[in-house]
Amino acid sequence: MAKRDYYEVLEVAKTASNDEIKKAYRKKAIEFHPDKNPGDKTAEEKFKEAAEAYEVLSDADKRSRYDRLGHAGVDGMGGGGGFEGMSMDDILRRFGFDTDDIFSEFFGGGGRRGGGFRGARPRGERGSNLRIKVKMTLEEIATGVSKKIKVRKQVSCNTCKGSGAREGSAVDTCNTCRGSGMVSRITQTPFGAMQTTTTCPTCNGSGQTIKTPCNVCKGDGRVFGEETLDVDIPAGVHEGIQLSMSGKGNAGKKGGPAGDLIITIEEVPHDAFTREGNNIMYELYVNISDAALGAQIEVPTLDGRARIKIPAGTQSGKIFRLREKGLPALQSYHRGDELIHVNVWTPKKLNDEERQLLEKLREMPGFQPNPGKEDRSFFEKVKDIFG
Repeated sequence: MAKRDYYEVLEVAKTASNDEIKKAYRKKAIEFHPDKNPGDKTAEEKFKEAAEAYEVLSDADKRSRYDRLGHAGVDGMGGGGGFEGMSMDDILRRFGFDTDDIFSEFFGGGGRRGGGFRGARPRGERGSNLRIKVKMTLEEIATGVSKKIKVRKQVSCNTCKGSGAREGSAVDTCNTCRGSGMVSRITQTPFGAMQTTTTCPTCNGSGQTIKTPCNVCKGDGRVFGEETLDVDIPAGVHEGIQLSMSGKGNAGKKGGPAGDLIITIEEVPHDAFTREGNNIMYELYVNISDAALGAQIEVPTLDGRARIKIPAGTQSGKIFRLREKGLPALQSYHRGDELIHVNVWTPKKLNDEERQLLEKLREMPGFQPNPGKEDRSFFEKVKDIFG
């Protein structure tokens, strides 16, 4: 799906001031934050979409490039997301917003409790992100592909179901945080008392301590294992681009949420084509006769084969274009072209008859740097020999 216009995402005019853009983003963050919309994937995507828009429009240089060139002007400059592995709070803090202040607006004041949805106790520790490389051919990039990939990673322990506790073992309330999963500390500063709240170091935010750990995972709640994943890769990706699968990374500790799987695309070199953006290049070698007389020649494409016309008198270095025979642009209907670069092939080994014919041709006007009238009947004889 194509990206929406950033001004449309934040619902501001293109002439909006920085303050207006900041207020618009703040409004969207409050409206779509997952804590206000628990379990709503659509709201989470809209939250990230608004963050991506604000990241570009709040930066003068990125905004200028976006106004002139659209999304293509900011891709690769941080104007395409880049929020993998970041929580929603981390994204807000990245832009300098006070999360407690924001949440007080839709939770009626008092800040957050437990670091997650209001009144909910956080569980365990989030698993780390996992990074893998996936190789793709140009044919796969042209159409998109679904791949089955085996991933070696930390998975939830089947014996204790990820809790870390041995079956039948008691799970006690953490004495440090009294079950809240968070600890607060008050520090006296020249400006008055300052309270900071952090994840409990004793229970890692679970609010519980295990009396007898699981004998398989030793209380961690996870073990090393292997998982086979179906990875859908869209058409138009390129070398080095990263895709993210939420919750498919390493399992969380003691029942915590899993990290993300970050997939880096690696292009497999092609036997026939080289890639230039969304265009593909093909080196076509033709003999002297075909270049001089013209010919119909079959060339490969990513979709099969196609015939092209080589006009009489074609010179080495000529480039022919097969429109929309290249690669599709990511999240767009546009498709690149196939560019065919002509190389006139000079024979390296000649028999006596071929050598005699070329000796005669060398003296003819049509083979001089400024060719005159061609002796086409003689060309036909040469084509019979070299063709």
